[in-house]
Amino acid sequence: MPDGSSSGTQGRSLFAASRKVHPRAASGHFRRLKTRVSILLLAIYFVAPWIRWDRGPGAADQAILLDMSGRRGYFLGIEIWPQEVYYLTGLLVLGAIGLFLATALFGRVWCGFTCIQTVFTDLFVAVERAVEGDRNARIRLDAAPWSAGKLGRKALKNAIWLLIALFTSWTWLIYFSDAFQSTRDLFAGRTSGWMLSMWGVFTASTFLFAGYAREQVCIYMCPWPRFQSAMFDEDSLIVTYESWRGEPRGKAPKDGNFEGRGDCIDCGLCVQVCPTGIDIRNGSQLACIGCALCIDACNGVMAKLGRPANLISYDSVTNQVARAKGRPTRRRLLRPRTLIYAGVLLAVALGLVSVLATRSRESVSIQHERSPLYVRLSDGSVRNGYTVKIQNMRRTAQDYHLSLAGIDGATLTVIGYGDEDADSVRLPVAGDAVGTFRVYVTVPPEVRLGRETSLDFLFNNLAADQFLVQGTMFAAPPP
Repeated sequence: MPDGSSSGTQGRSLFAASRKVHPRAASGHFRRLKTRVSILLLAIYFVAPWIRWDRGPGAADQAILLDMSGRRGYFLGIEIWPQEVYYLTGLLVLGAIGLFLATALFGRVWCGFTCIQTVFTDLFVAVERAVEGDRNARIRLDAAPWSAGKLGRKALKNAIWLLIALFTSWTWLIYFSDAFQSTRDLFAGRTSGWMLSMWGVFTASTFLFAGYAREQVCIYMCPWPRFQSAMFDEDSLIVTYESWRGEPRGKAPKDGNFEGRGDCIDCGLCVQVCPTGIDIRNGSQLACIGCALCIDACNGVMAKLGRPANLISYDSVTNQVARAKGRPTRRRLLRPRTLIYAGVLLAVALGLVSVLATRSRESVSIQHERSPLYVRLSDGSVRNGYTVKIQNMRRTAQDYHLSLAGIDGATLTVIGYGDEDADSVRLPVAGDAVGTFRVYVTVPPEVRLGRETSLDFLFNNLAADQFLVQGTMFAAPPP
């Protein structure tokens, strides 16, 4: 027999249809702060790839550049090579710990003010508001039948969105190639098919996410809301509603008497200005991005009614409970959670700076020949072959004097450089390049060797006062 409890749900969807959010324009302290932060971030994003930085002849002169073809990363005076990818790892760790600390202190301040999705959605909504009007006008326009006026407004809005998306995605691409040269190639029709395809992909993504997906990205696509609660505690500053003061809610009294009732007049402005369309009066929610625009809207209403501000406020749960009980409030920024995050953040930052400040401008790698491991010469000597790579991270050519240590009597032969069976050899390496050398080490027959004997390659750069030692092994037949 089928379960009768399921018969009522047959043919019905268990998921609610998404409801389009029409955020209303807000004004106040947090709206001004949000606008200023957005302008600053957009200015940095769009201007940064055009800033020049002189690194000498033959070097990239873009201040911030991830040169994929040249396999280099440039940030002002810092140049990162491919094998130094651990610096990127350090930056990612710094970003993660910094985000944890900011969330523990101020809730989802990143999501509400600095996230790229938030910044560009805010920009797209501002365009929509300028073309179609504020919330009520947009709702009426969406509900109206299609006409020439409606079609014109929608087309104009989407055209402006598309131009912003094109400009935004092209700016992203020129962080990976020279901004001036790439833009000249674009207008001259010399842009590669790969770059054009990436431009199309990023343009479509920006247009869709900021123009139409909006809050759906924050609620369903972004992983951060899923584990942000692990960063919060009762002293984290988040957007909260003082239900003890606002309830029971009702329409604004004509005589201004709020005796026996709450301060909330159920005007709904806090919901209307919310970019994700939630009602903060229902408590903290996954969809709340912490933009605090509901605080501005509510404070405006409270000011008109002559009631105290911050019915909706940026405060901690601890303070809300204390205020409800008439107890004094305080902000505890220093607590075990935040101290641990700050300590880890400082340690990683100091470690990254220390490694960066003391890093060598050259590196060496030695690969022992495996087939064969050794060769016995006619006079009884034993010879091993090696591939030596010297990476010169300096802009000028350098000379490295190679010698050996660890085995008495060992001599060097470098194919194409110096004499055979020499005690030392000069190896020139061009600037900003890797020199590869074929090296043979020969040990005379009178030297007693084990099957594997430690051998050191000594590299002395007299001009730069650098001395490198790289250990390897010398293979020989059994005694």
